[in-house]
Amino acid sequence: MKKEASPYVKRVIELALKIPKGRVTTYGIINRLAGGSPRMAQMITSILGRSDVADKIPFHRIIYSDGRVWTSPEHDTQRMKLYKTEGIKIDEKGKVIDFDKKVYLFE
Repeated sequence: MKKEASPYVKRVIELALKIPKGRVTTYGIINRLAGGSPRMAQMITSILGRSDVADKIPFHRIIYSDGRVWTSPEHDTQRMKLYKTEGIKIDEKGKVIDFDKKVYLFE
């Protein structure tokens, strides 16, 4: 029997699925809006990756609070294509250009 997800986990997933194309949000914003303690922001990727809808999560739209994107050699090419398609420009240091205009606050 599968254990039902906590309200926090459900809210994290719900928020991640609402990030619109062409926008980004941060792990911290999702965590705060989902009701997590500050350290729980570190769990966002694990929560989303284990969810039943992991294949629908726009992981590339969830970034660090300083505007940096998460990088990994196995995912970088695909992520950069997604950013380009969505009009999200990344500088040479791996940060979203115009982060303050691209960040989605769920308001």
